Amino acid sequence: MPKIGMEPLRRRALIDATLSAIGNRGSLDVTMSEIAGRAGVSSALAHHYFGAKDDLLQATMRHLLTELNGDTRQALSACRTPRERVSATIAVNFSDKQFQSETIAAWLAFYVEAQKSTALRRLLRIYARRLHSNLMSGLVHLMPRAEAEQASEAIAALIDGLYIRRALKDGTPNAASAIAIVEDYLETKLATRKAIA
Repeated sequence: MPKIGMEPLRRRALIDATLSAIGNRGSLDVTMSEIAGRAGVSSALAHHYFGAKDDLLQATMRHLLTELNGDTRQALSACRTPRERVSATIAVNFSDKQFQSETIAAWLAFYVEAQKSTALRRLLRIYARRLHSNLMSGLVHLMPRAEAEQASEAIAALIDGLYIRRALKDGTPNAASAIAIVEDYLETKLATRKAIA
């Protein structure tokens, strides 16, 4: 007889194991058996909770998005100015929870797989829309809307690009350096606006 309350724990263990397996392999080319082994459960139980591997991969991507969204909302709730909102959005993307080797590898693998998977592409579009919305919530108060749209696109490209560059390097990700690069772009953009005004 299954233990009451074990399902959420096992589902989370399988998602964590999926992130670990993808991070270790550097691709989505992992098996349910490998993931189940890492989670300490049987393949049959993994299939019981998630069905096919694609369902588990989608659940893992949704988990990453949910965590990122929750962390962003919490960070934004502490902001008092539009500029703080932009910085908080940038910083959350490079937080210890997000900007770690396994998570970076998973994001990169999901981006690649989204070229073939409609479901993953849809999830990545949700991520892009949320990032854009969170950035715009501050940027529209710092510059005209058209410039804010352009700045939001540039910041999102920098964030994604830094994830890709980090995935191609060995060693521990340097969040402070990544944040500094994005913040430097934003400060340059804001300074240019002041100089023109």
